[in-house]
Amino acid sequence: MYTTYTTADRHGYSVKYSTFETDRLLLATSQLYGLAGGGSLFLLQHLPAKGLNEIGRLEWSDGLFDVSWCPYANNIAVTSSGDGSLQIWSGLDADSESAMKIPQKPVMCLREHKNEVYSVDWSEKWNYHQILSASWDGSIKLWDCNRQKSVATYSGHSDLIYSAKFSPFIANIFASVGTDGLLNLWNSFDFSGKPLMSVPEAHNSEILSMDWSKLDRNVLVTGGADGLVRAWDLRNMREHVFELYSGDFAVRRLAFSPHKATVLASANYDFTTRIWDFSVSADAVEIHEHHTEFVCGLDWNANKPHQLADCGWDSVINVFTPKTLKV
Repeated sequence: MYTTYTTADRHGYSVKYSTFETDRLLLATSQLYGLAGGGSLFLLQHLPAKGLNEIGRLEWSDGLFDVSWCPYANNIAVTSSGDGSLQIWSGLDADSESAMKIPQKPVMCLREHKNEVYSVDWSEKWNYHQILSASWDGSIKLWDCNRQKSVATYSGHSDLIYSAKFSPFIANIFASVGTDGLLNLWNSFDFSGKPLMSVPEAHNSEILSMDWSKLDRNVLVTGGADGLVRAWDLRNMREHVFELYSGDFAVRRLAFSPHKATVLASANYDFTTRIWDFSVSADAVEIHEHHTEFVCGLDWNANKPHQLADCGWDSVINVFTPKTLKV
């Protein structure tokens, strides 16, 4: 059973659950599939008796491609956009009665990237003030959320970068993937801007997505335009440890479950969301075909076992619990 909300004329790119409020989600969207026009950030509330409801909506002059909640405050988040900027928003703890008080402009706008910023990640565990941004200009930037200028720039990809994320277990380590097929590992303290380790041809295609395991410090996964999901172990990066086939189209986003180490979800360009338990099978344990366009955003609710949200270019966000995972 799906709980659904439609954002007319806004196409979904990224959805994230609040780590503080179990029923709060942020949805980053764009006009015209992100090719032109503005972007909207929706603050949604999911109540079992009432479904998904819009609490607030914030507008930006360019498409919004990713969103990340602040790990130490329940009312702050950062988005990334097509104009190369990051926006830090506040007031996101509002309820429906006080939604009008949400500031309509970001409290800070960070402008250094030259092209679209497709990925933003707020460090959850070690350096709470640090934000990573990955751009189609081929660079990754490290930001201090209290400063207007970036702390460091990392250059180890030869083309567009789709994703960069901090390890949830190992301080100052992050990974990145892009259209050059590289999986790079970085030490954020190494200001030379060069990767700690680089895996060439991690896929024989563009790599659009990656995620770290939430329960195993050594494991991360990558998803490519080849339709493959590959898992990697930090203790031996010479070869992927297993491979999952997610269809003939690109894997746009990956999300490891915070509730079971062997469960992950993939959002795909074949309009499906797939649920995997690689301890059970190399095949998806569930395939959800509830979208009519590319599925782009995906996130598990850390506070409600196995609850998942996805969003896509069809302007639809769904919240559901996979049948095979119900407790």
